Amino acid sequence: MTGMLEPLGLGGVESVVYLQVISGPGRTVAELAAGLGMTNGRTRGLLARLVEAGLITRVTGSPVRYLPAPPDVAVDALVRRRQEELEQVRGYAHALARQLQEAPRGRVADMIELVEGEQAVVEHSVRLQMGARKEVLIVDCPPYLYSPSPGNPQQAQSMRRGVEYRAIYHAPILDQPGRMDDLLANTAAGEDARVLPSVRMKMVIADRREALIPVSFEAVELHSLVLVHSSPLLAALVTSFEHLWVQAIPLSGGQNDGGPGKADREMLAMLAAGMKDRAIARALGITERSVTRRVAHLLNSLGAETRFQAALRAAKLGWL
Repeated sequence: MTGMLEPLGLGGVESVVYLQVISGPGRTVAELAAGLGMTNGRTRGLLARLVEAGLITRVTGSPVRYLPAPPDVAVDALVRRRQEELEQVRGYAHALARQLQEAPRGRVADMIELVEGEQAVVEHSVRLQMGARKEVLIVDCPPYLYSPSPGNPQQAQSMRRGVEYRAIYHAPILDQPGRMDDLLANTAAGEDARVLPSVRMKMVIADRREALIPVSFEAVELHSLVLVHSSPLLAALVTSFEHLWVQAIPLSGGQNDGGPGKADREMLAMLAAGMKDRAIARALGITERSVTRRVAHLLNSLGAETRFQAALRAAKLGWL
């Protein structure tokens, strides 16, 4: 509890002094200083900060003594005051953002920034998602800065705030261990996910006002990214996303009336994701031979020649 007041703008030392006053109400400066192992002068200064914060009161007399204010009332008041200050800072930040957005962007340097270094790349990626208010658009494909890791905590937090996510995935990556589980967890949390047999570009766009794209869509090295601000280039990226979105096949667990049963719907979703027979068999707990037989049945019932065509037709019928 020694750092309990730090979120409220007071240091760890003030927290220690406050706890001393709580544990022994009515003590003098000398008594508190002796218990804390501090000089009288330093203790008096720290007590003055606590009095100013409204956490303790100074009882005049000879000598002066200190009493704690009711902790629940005093701390609540301090929390409210801190929240008001933070809201004021947030208001200033929004005003500055509007000012920056309204400023003319005539130069290339105003439209794009080069983000270099692994730490900077990670920080900008986190900031972009956590700063989104309405929507995040994602096109996801290899190569990766790291090997694909489970989950996306920033996405989960943003979706809980009501931010809508639309993501397009390069289907072959979903064969990688854990990737299909991640996708299903994201869609269960509210992500609108689609897949394409092959995607050769990647991007993250927040609120159609900023985007992150790699310096090269082919390079394995991703320690540099391009941050794109509001500009014709950003508009072109949004248009590219929407064009891919129309072509991509939805992935969802929808249960419309009619059509195949739950098991076949699950298999169609996996076919749409481009999963191989072995991965599908493992996911459904059946043999590869059973997968082959059921896929042939689904293709026949849909009048499709390829698996992807079957998934496309199933999506149009509302089976996905």
